[in-house]
Amino acid sequence: MGANSKESQNAESKADFIHKLKIAIKEADETKYWLFLCDAHSEYPKCSRLLNDLSEILKILNKIISTSKRN
Repeated sequence: MGANSKESQNAESKADFIHKLKIAIKEADETKYWLFLCDAHSEYPKCSRLLNDLSEILKILNKIISTSKRN
């Protein structure tokens, strides 16, 4: 997520910027999946705080994309 978000700062166009952030969202979704599995497993530490933080990151990324599409 972080690498893709950082890479978006050097995008060649608005479309490229949005594309790189969409990749970051895909990576966040995959991370959410793994954290969900860890949270559900009794032998792993609970990940609820990380899942909450990730939800906030997804909201931010989605807002950036929707704002970028309007401009």
